[in-house]
Amino acid sequence: MRRHLASVLLALGLIASTSAPATASAFPSTIRLPDGFQPEGILTGPGPFAYVTSMADGSIYRADLRTGRGAMFSRGPGTPSLGLHADGHGHLFVAGGTGGDLRIVDARTGRVLASDRLTTGPAFVNDIAFCQGAAWITDSTNPVLYKVPLRGDRMPGPPVRIPLTGEMKYGSGFNANGITPTPDGRGLLVVQSNTGDLFRVEPSGATRRVNLHGETLVEGDGLLLRGRTLYAVQNRWNAVAVLRLNAEGTEGHVVRRLRDERFDVPSTVMAFGSRLYLPNARFDTTPTPETPYTVVAIPRR
Repeated sequence: MRRHLASVLLALGLIASTSAPATASAFPSTIRLPDGFQPEGILTGPGPFAYVTSMADGSIYRADLRTGRGAMFSRGPGTPSLGLHADGHGHLFVAGGTGGDLRIVDARTGRVLASDRLTTGPAFVNDIAFCQGAAWITDSTNPVLYKVPLRGDRMPGPPVRIPLTGEMKYGSGFNANGITPTPDGRGLLVVQSNTGDLFRVEPSGATRRVNLHGETLVEGDGLLLRGRTLYAVQNRWNAVAVLRLNAEGTEGHVVRRLRDERFDVPSTVMAFGSRLYLPNARFDTTPTPETPYTVVAIPRR
């Protein structure tokens, strides 16, 4: 799937090569974003590029990881953009936060191809993962997942609300947040920010708490799975918890936490080569049009 999108970008001259460099040690470790941008989500690849979403107005910024330079890729609608994911067929899926919508953006041009209102009431449409032939989207306000069927190179199907049942109980504050498939690909992992619990979620919506052996992922935000290793951003803790999971995603151990003096409430994480890239959302800083924002890179370990 990624090869298809890479070939489109290569043909347009947007990337020099679809292969990762032998080493990223010469790449900048801090990428400056536009002032006032308020970053939240990030997507890397194909090639040495990152796409970063804005909570301020829903725009998407594209940065070259080799140079740190970038430009606005897609202008937003004035409502937030949060999590994003690419289907490999030229579609970027963008979660709309308090806008309550899902937008489909052309990965070649940045043009909005479609926008679906997922709910009519208050919402915080947060993060996206692909699993079992569908896009699954969390809502930190409402105890549901939104399921959007994938249709290859055609536009995705209409969204379906999947109520969350079982052990996850919504409370005050932010609830379901980051989402990723389980290592076996048969279910989903969802972190609940306000409780610090991690849940395995079945496609039916049934939830079961993952046994973390006394550990917590409080302030849990973006999730990234690589094999059986899960990277879980704990935003206001300024840390990335690294967990080793079993195949089913029902049990895990926190083996270490990654920290960096440049972290300023990072919101999520993606990988490219030997590095992890995290946007500093700076949730504890009052945003202004002049507030500076960055993406920071740390060794992946």
